[in-house]
Amino acid sequence: MKRPVLSVLVVEDHPTIARQLVAFLEGLGWQLDHAATGRLAIELATHHPYDVVLLDLNLPDVDGLQVCREIKAHAPRNVPILMLTARDAFEDKAEGFRTGADDYLAKPFDLREVALRCEALARRGSLHQEQEMRVGPFTLLLREKRALFGDQPLHLTQAGFNILFLLCREHPQPVSRAQLTQHLWGANPPDSDALKSHIYSLRKALEAASGRKMLATILQLGYRLDLGGVDND
Repeated sequence: MKRPVLSVLVVEDHPTIARQLVAFLEGLGWQLDHAATGRLAIELATHHPYDVVLLDLNLPDVDGLQVCREIKAHAPRNVPILMLTARDAFEDKAEGFRTGADDYLAKPFDLREVALRCEALARRGSLHQEQEMRVGPFTLLLREKRALFGDQPLHLTQAGFNILFLLCREHPQPVSRAQLTQHLWGANPPDSDALKSHIYSLRKALEAASGRKMLATILQLGYRLDLGGVDND
């Protein structure tokens, strides 16, 4: 049976364990992001619709239990959290589940078991979370990471979809360039002005679908969706 393609955030500060997890899960064709700190994990998980978060509890800046609380409170969807930790006493597991964890796996673990548990959590989570986001004429198919304008598919890159997701989520408020940069690349943005290129491509895709300008530039701030058809450029 064909395995599902999942989007997973690995929150682990131990370099060797993080590399092993990312390499193994990417080998399954999955999409992986990595955070070595609790603050970065919260930022990524509250701006990206992950299928599963793998969360270590012993982080250098924020306790993993608090990270779990923040993600459960502010993530754009009810993302399942699998705690990976050396804290294997019953009391530790009970506290993890009370905090909001969906599953708990003690170290050391078999990478194959991690993958199986991720698949099970993703299936379970898909039964309880929204599959679509609708804003004006836009429909975002979150699990498929596709977007429609009316009934017409939008031909977007992954970065373009992620930008449109954030613009739709924040609409009618504008989204700053700093927010978009963090949303796309976390703490490691590219040196070049890649954001400007992605915005240009998204603007052209929206204009091709709608026949008018729909991505407004707010001077000295960022961008917003203009569903009224009046652009500030």
